[in-house]
Amino acid sequence: MRTCTLHGLMGAALAMLALASSPAMADTTITVGKAAANAEAIIPVNVGERLGIFKKHGLDLKIVDFAGGSKMVQALVAGSIDIGDGDGTQMVFIAKGVPMMAVCENATTLPYTSVGVPWDSPIKTRADLKGKKIGVSASGSMTDWLAQELQRKEGWGPNGVTRVMIGSGSSAAAAFQNHELDAYIGGTTSFLTMEEKKVGRVLFPVSDYVGTIAAGAIYASNKLIETNPDAIRAFIAGWLETTDYIRAHKAEAVKIEAAITGFSESVMDKEYDIVRDMYSPDCRFDTASLATLQRSFIDLGLINESIDMTKLYTEAYLPKK
Repeated sequence: MRTCTLHGLMGAALAMLALASSPAMADTTITVGKAAANAEAIIPVNVGERLGIFKKHGLDLKIVDFAGGSKMVQALVAGSIDIGDGDGTQMVFIAKGVPMMAVCENATTLPYTSVGVPWDSPIKTRADLKGKKIGVSASGSMTDWLAQELQRKEGWGPNGVTRVMIGSGSSAAAAFQNHELDAYIGGTTSFLTMEEKKVGRVLFPVSDYVGTIAAGAIYASNKLIETNPDAIRAFIAGWLETTDYIRAHKAEAVKIEAAITGFSESVMDKEYDIVRDMYSPDCRFDTASLATLQRSFIDLGLINESIDMTKLYTEAYLPKK
Protein backbone atom coordinates (compact mmCIF):
# COMPACT_ATOMS: atom_id res chain seq x y z
CA MET A 1 0.00 0.00 0.00
CA ARG A 2 2.80 2.39 0.95
CA THR A 3 4.82 1.34 -2.16
CA CYS A 4 1.90 2.15 -4.47
CA THR A 5 1.41 5.50 -2.79
CA LEU A 6 5.11 6.34 -3.07
CA HIS A 7 5.19 5.31 -6.75
CA GLY A 8 2.10 7.42 -7.38
CA LEU A 9 3.65 10.48 -5.74
CA MET A 10 6.90 10.01 -7.64
CA GLY A 11 4.99 9.66 -10.92
CA ALA A 12 3.02 12.83 -10.26
CA ALA A 13 6.18 14.73 -9.35
CA LEU A 14 7.94 13.57 -12.52
CA ALA A 15 4.93 14.54 -14.61
CA MET A 16 4.88 18.01 -13.07
CA LEU A 17 8.63 18.40 -13.67
CA ALA A 18 8.25 17.41 -17.31
CA LEU A 19 5.37 19.84 -17.73
CA ALA A 20 7.33 22.70 -16.15
CA SER A 21 10.32 22.07 -18.43
CA SER A 22 8.23 21.78 -21.60
CA PRO A 23 9.05 24.54 -24.14
CA ALA A 24 5.32 25.08 -24.67
CA MET A 25 4.91 26.05 -21.02
CA ALA A 26 8.06 28.14 -20.66
CA ASP A 27 7.61 31.92 -20.63
CA THR A 28 8.76 33.71 -23.78
CA THR A 29 10.32 37.14 -23.37
CA ILE A 30 9.36 39.69 -26.03
CA THR A 31 10.10 43.39 -26.26
CA VAL A 32 7.08 45.60 -26.97
CA GLY A 33 7.56 49.16 -28.18
CA LYS A 34 4.85 51.78 -27.62
CA ALA A 35 4.52 54.73 -29.98
CA ALA A 36 3.48 56.92 -27.03
CA ALA A 37 3.67 56.53 -23.28
CA ASN A 38 0.13 57.54 -22.31
CA ALA A 39 -2.20 57.21 -25.31
CA GLU A 40 -5.39 55.42 -24.27
CA ALA A 41 -5.40 53.09 -27.30
CA ILE A 42 -1.85 51.99 -26.48
CA ILE A 43 -1.68 51.57 -22.69
CA PRO A 44 -3.65 48.29 -22.46
CA VAL A 45 -0.26 46.61 -22.91
CA ASN A 46 0.79 48.13 -19.55
CA VAL A 47 -2.55 47.26 -17.95
CA GLY A 48 -2.32 43.65 -19.06
CA GLU A 49 1.27 43.40 -17.89
CA ARG A 50 0.39 44.76 -14.42
CA LEU A 51 -2.58 42.40 -14.11
CA GLY A 52 -0.46 39.37 -15.07
CA ILE A 53 -2.62 38.65 -18.11
CA PHE A 54 0.26 38.39 -20.59
CA LYS A 55 2.13 36.23 -18.07
CA LYS A 56 -0.87 33.90 -18.02
CA HIS A 57 -0.47 33.55 -21.77
CA GLY A 58 3.19 32.55 -21.38
CA LEU A 59 4.78 35.93 -22.10
CA ASP A 60 7.23 38.08 -20.18
CA LEU A 61 7.02 41.59 -21.61
CA LYS A 62 9.77 44.17 -21.75
CA ILE A 63 7.93 47.43 -22.52
CA VAL A 64 9.71 50.40 -24.12
CA ASP A 65 8.13 53.85 -24.67
CA PHE A 66 8.95 55.91 -27.76
CA ALA A 67 8.26 59.55 -28.57
CA GLY A 68 6.30 58.90 -31.74
CA GLY A 69 5.37 56.17 -34.18
CA SER A 70 8.30 56.76 -36.52
CA LYS A 71 10.77 56.05 -33.71
CA MET A 72 8.87 52.88 -32.85
CA VAL A 73 9.08 51.77 -36.50
CA GLN A 74 12.83 52.50 -36.53
CA ALA A 75 13.20 50.20 -33.53
CA LEU A 76 11.30 47.45 -35.34
CA VAL A 77 13.59 47.85 -38.35
CA ALA A 78 16.66 47.72 -36.11
CA GLY A 79 15.40 44.55 -34.43
CA SER A 80 15.41 46.09 -30.95
CA ILE A 81 11.70 45.40 -30.42
CA ASP A 82 9.54 42.47 -31.47
CA ILE A 83 6.08 44.03 -31.40
CA GLY A 84 4.96 47.61 -31.95
CA ASP A 85 1.92 49.07 -30.22
CA GLY A 86 0.94 52.18 -32.16
CA ASP A 87 -1.42 53.96 -34.52
CA GLY A 88 -2.94 52.78 -37.76
CA THR A 89 -0.97 55.50 -39.52
CA GLN A 90 2.20 53.43 -39.16
CA MET A 91 0.76 50.97 -41.67
CA VAL A 92 2.02 53.28 -44.42
CA PHE A 93 5.58 52.25 -43.55
CA ILE A 94 4.75 48.67 -44.56
CA ALA A 95 3.77 49.96 -48.00
CA LYS A 96 7.21 51.58 -48.15
CA GLY A 97 8.97 48.27 -47.45
CA VAL A 98 9.51 48.25 -43.67
CA PRO A 99 9.88 44.59 -42.50
CA MET A 100 6.81 44.40 -40.28
CA MET A 101 3.14 43.51 -40.56
CA ALA A 102 -0.01 44.81 -38.87
CA VAL A 103 -1.51 41.89 -36.95
CA CYS A 104 -4.38 43.55 -35.05
CA GLU A 105 -6.62 46.56 -35.59
CA ASN A 106 -7.27 47.35 -31.95
CA ALA A 107 -9.21 50.62 -32.23
CA THR A 108 -11.58 51.64 -35.01
CA THR A 109 -12.24 55.21 -33.93
CA LEU A 110 -10.45 58.18 -32.32
CA PRO A 111 -12.25 59.35 -29.15
CA TYR A 112 -8.92 59.70 -27.33
CA THR A 113 -8.18 62.70 -29.58
CA SER A 114 -10.41 65.77 -29.26
CA VAL A 115 -10.93 69.33 -30.37
CA GLY A 116 -10.41 71.50 -27.32
CA VAL A 117 -11.00 75.20 -26.75
CA PRO A 118 -9.97 77.73 -24.07
CA TRP A 119 -11.95 77.49 -20.85
CA ASP A 120 -13.69 80.85 -21.36
CA SER A 121 -14.21 80.45 -25.12
CA PRO A 122 -17.62 81.40 -26.54
CA ILE A 123 -17.32 78.46 -28.95
CA LYS A 124 -19.97 75.86 -28.12
CA THR A 125 -20.58 73.86 -31.30
CA ARG A 126 -18.74 72.48 -34.31
CA ALA A 127 -20.26 75.17 -36.53
CA ASP A 128 -18.69 77.84 -34.33
CA LEU A 129 -15.24 76.74 -35.50
CA LYS A 130 -15.69 78.01 -39.05
CA GLY A 131 -13.05 80.61 -39.85
CA LYS A 132 -11.24 80.06 -36.56
CA LYS A 133 -7.56 79.35 -35.82
CA ILE A 134 -7.06 75.69 -34.91
CA GLY A 135 -3.73 74.49 -33.57
CA VAL A 136 -2.22 71.18 -34.73
CA SER A 137 1.06 69.52 -33.84
CA ALA A 138 2.83 69.81 -37.21
CA SER A 139 2.23 70.08 -40.94
CA GLY A 140 1.50 66.66 -42.40
CA SER A 141 0.66 65.17 -38.99
CA MET A 142 -2.48 63.24 -38.15
CA THR A 143 -3.82 66.24 -36.22
CA ASP A 144 -3.23 68.36 -39.33
CA TRP A 145 -5.31 65.88 -41.33
CA LEU A 146 -8.01 65.91 -38.66
CA ALA A 147 -8.32 69.69 -39.04
CA GLN A 148 -8.57 69.31 -42.81
CA GLU A 149 -11.13 66.54 -42.42
CA LEU A 150 -13.25 68.77 -40.18
CA GLN A 151 -13.53 71.48 -42.81
CA ARG A 152 -14.20 68.85 -45.50
CA LYS A 153 -16.97 67.20 -43.51
CA GLU A 154 -18.54 70.56 -42.68
CA GLY A 155 -18.36 71.73 -46.30
CA TRP A 156 -16.31 74.83 -45.45
CA GLY A 157 -13.82 74.42 -48.30
CA PRO A 158 -10.01 74.16 -48.08
CA ASN A 159 -9.73 77.45 -46.18
CA GLY A 160 -12.61 76.88 -43.79
CA VAL A 161 -10.23 77.06 -40.80
CA THR A 162 -6.72 78.40 -40.32
CA ARG A 163 -4.36 75.62 -39.24
CA VAL A 164 -1.56 76.74 -36.90
CA MET A 165 1.43 74.43 -36.33
CA ILE A 166 2.37 74.77 -32.65
CA GLY A 167 3.75 71.43 -31.50
CA SER A 168 2.69 69.58 -28.37
CA GLY A 169 -0.31 69.90 -26.07
CA SER A 170 1.74 71.85 -23.52
CA SER A 171 2.11 74.57 -26.16
CA ALA A 172 -1.66 74.54 -26.55
CA ALA A 173 -2.21 75.28 -22.86
CA ALA A 174 0.00 78.37 -23.10
CA ALA A 175 -1.71 79.46 -26.32
CA PHE A 176 -5.11 79.07 -24.67
CA GLN A 177 -4.08 81.18 -21.71
CA ASN A 178 -2.77 83.89 -24.05
CA HIS A 179 -5.81 83.61 -26.35
CA GLU A 180 -3.55 82.93 -29.34
CA LEU A 181 -5.69 80.02 -30.56
CA ASP A 182 -9.40 79.43 -30.92
CA ALA A 183 -9.03 75.65 -30.68
CA TYR A 184 -6.47 72.84 -30.68
CA ILE A 185 -6.59 69.19 -31.73
CA GLY A 186 -4.86 66.94 -29.22
CA GLY A 187 -5.20 64.30 -26.52
CA THR A 188 -8.54 64.10 -24.73
CA THR A 189 -6.78 63.57 -21.40
CA SER A 190 -4.85 66.82 -21.89
CA PHE A 191 -8.07 68.81 -22.30
CA LEU A 192 -9.68 67.07 -19.32
CA THR A 193 -6.64 68.06 -17.26
CA MET A 194 -7.00 71.63 -18.51
CA GLU A 195 -10.64 71.57 -17.39
CA GLU A 196 -9.57 70.87 -13.81
CA LYS A 197 -7.31 73.94 -13.99
CA LYS A 198 -9.91 76.04 -15.87
CA VAL A 199 -7.50 76.54 -18.78
CA GLY A 200 -9.28 74.61 -21.53
CA ARG A 201 -12.08 72.14 -22.13
CA VAL A 202 -13.13 69.36 -24.50
CA LEU A 203 -15.41 70.62 -27.26
CA PHE A 204 -15.93 67.17 -28.84
CA PRO A 205 -13.91 64.02 -29.65
CA VAL A 206 -12.77 63.91 -33.29
CA SER A 207 -14.58 60.57 -33.60
CA ASP A 208 -17.78 62.65 -33.73
CA TYR A 209 -16.99 63.69 -37.30
CA VAL A 210 -14.28 61.30 -38.53
CA GLY A 211 -16.33 58.16 -37.93
CA THR A 212 -14.52 54.85 -38.34
CA ILE A 213 -10.80 54.85 -39.02
CA ALA A 214 -8.12 52.28 -38.27
CA ALA A 215 -6.90 54.37 -35.35
CA GLY A 216 -4.84 51.80 -33.46
CA ALA A 217 -2.82 48.81 -34.62
CA ILE A 218 -0.38 46.22 -33.32
CA TYR A 219 2.63 45.33 -35.48
CA ALA A 220 4.91 42.31 -35.49
CA SER A 221 8.41 42.34 -36.93
CA ASN A 222 8.99 39.99 -39.85
CA LYS A 223 11.64 38.29 -37.73
CA LEU A 224 9.12 37.42 -35.02
CA ILE A 225 6.64 36.26 -37.65
CA GLU A 226 9.28 33.90 -39.04
CA THR A 227 10.74 32.64 -35.76
CA ASN A 228 7.93 32.61 -33.19
CA PRO A 229 4.40 33.08 -34.58
CA ASP A 230 2.97 31.53 -31.41
CA ALA A 231 4.28 34.51 -29.43
CA ILE A 232 2.19 36.80 -31.67
CA ARG A 233 -0.90 34.66 -31.04
CA ALA A 234 -0.25 34.76 -27.30
CA PHE A 235 0.24 38.52 -27.33
CA ILE A 236 -3.00 39.16 -29.20
CA ALA A 237 -4.88 36.79 -26.89
CA GLY A 238 -3.49 38.70 -23.90
CA TRP A 239 -4.37 42.04 -25.48
CA LEU A 240 -7.98 41.00 -26.12
CA GLU A 241 -8.35 39.64 -22.59
CA THR A 242 -6.99 42.93 -21.24
CA THR A 243 -9.35 45.14 -23.24
CA ASP A 244 -12.26 42.91 -22.21
CA TYR A 245 -11.19 43.46 -18.59
CA ILE A 246 -10.96 47.24 -19.07
CA ARG A 247 -14.48 47.39 -20.51
CA ALA A 248 -15.91 45.33 -17.64
CA HIS A 249 -14.02 46.83 -14.66
CA LYS A 250 -14.13 50.62 -14.74
CA ALA A 251 -13.00 51.36 -11.17
CA GLU A 252 -10.04 48.99 -11.31
CA ALA A 253 -9.04 50.08 -14.84
CA VAL A 254 -9.13 53.77 -13.91
CA LYS A 255 -6.79 53.23 -10.95
CA ILE A 256 -4.29 51.26 -13.01
CA GLU A 257 -4.41 53.69 -15.94
CA ALA A 258 -3.92 56.70 -13.67
CA ALA A 259 -0.81 55.06 -12.21
CA ILE A 260 0.50 54.39 -15.73
CA THR A 261 -0.22 57.78 -17.29
CA GLY A 262 0.32 60.11 -14.35
CA PHE A 263 -3.03 61.78 -14.98
CA SER A 264 -5.39 62.05 -12.01
CA GLU A 265 -7.99 59.38 -11.38
CA SER A 266 -10.71 61.98 -11.91
CA VAL A 267 -9.35 62.69 -15.41
CA MET A 268 -9.02 59.01 -16.26
CA ASP A 269 -12.53 58.39 -14.92
CA LYS A 270 -13.97 60.98 -17.32
CA GLU A 271 -11.90 59.75 -20.26
CA TYR A 272 -12.93 56.15 -19.58
CA ASP A 273 -16.55 57.01 -20.38
CA ILE A 274 -15.45 58.68 -23.64
CA VAL A 275 -13.16 55.92 -24.94
CA ARG A 276 -14.53 52.71 -23.38
CA ASP A 277 -16.11 51.33 -26.54
CA MET A 278 -13.29 52.12 -28.97
CA TYR A 279 -11.45 48.80 -28.47
CA SER A 280 -12.03 46.16 -31.10
CA PRO A 281 -13.50 42.99 -29.57
CA ASP A 282 -11.64 40.72 -31.99
CA CYS A 283 -8.72 42.67 -33.56
CA ARG A 284 -10.10 42.10 -37.07
CA PHE A 285 -9.44 44.69 -39.77
CA ASP A 286 -12.46 46.70 -40.81
CA THR A 287 -12.82 47.58 -44.51
CA ALA A 288 -14.48 50.95 -43.91
CA SER A 289 -11.97 52.08 -41.28
CA LEU A 290 -9.07 51.05 -43.54
CA ALA A 291 -10.57 53.05 -46.41
CA THR A 292 -10.64 56.19 -44.26
CA LEU A 293 -7.07 55.55 -43.16
CA GLN A 294 -5.93 55.17 -46.78
CA ARG A 295 -7.60 58.46 -47.69
CA SER A 296 -5.66 60.16 -44.88
CA PHE A 297 -2.43 58.78 -46.37
CA ILE A 298 -3.27 60.37 -49.73
CA ASP A 299 -4.47 63.66 -48.22
CA LEU A 300 -1.22 64.00 -46.25
CA GLY A 301 0.94 63.13 -49.25
CA LEU A 302 2.29 59.95 -47.65
CA ILE A 303 1.33 58.00 -50.78
CA ASN A 304 0.47 59.25 -54.27
CA GLU A 305 -2.26 56.81 -55.17
CA SER A 306 -4.51 54.14 -53.71
CA ILE A 307 -2.78 51.00 -52.52
CA ASP A 308 -3.95 47.49 -51.70
CA MET A 309 -4.47 47.77 -47.94
CA THR A 310 -4.82 43.97 -47.62
CA LYS A 311 -1.06 43.73 -48.27
CA LEU A 312 -0.37 45.67 -45.08
CA TYR A 313 -1.97 43.35 -42.54
CA THR A 314 -2.73 39.73 -41.70
CA GLU A 315 -5.37 38.11 -39.52
CA ALA A 316 -3.47 34.82 -39.34
CA TYR A 317 -2.66 35.22 -35.64
CA LEU A 318 -6.12 36.17 -34.39
CA PRO A 319 -8.27 33.78 -32.34
CA LYS A 320 -10.53 31.65 -34.50
CA LYS A 321 -14.15 32.69 -34.64
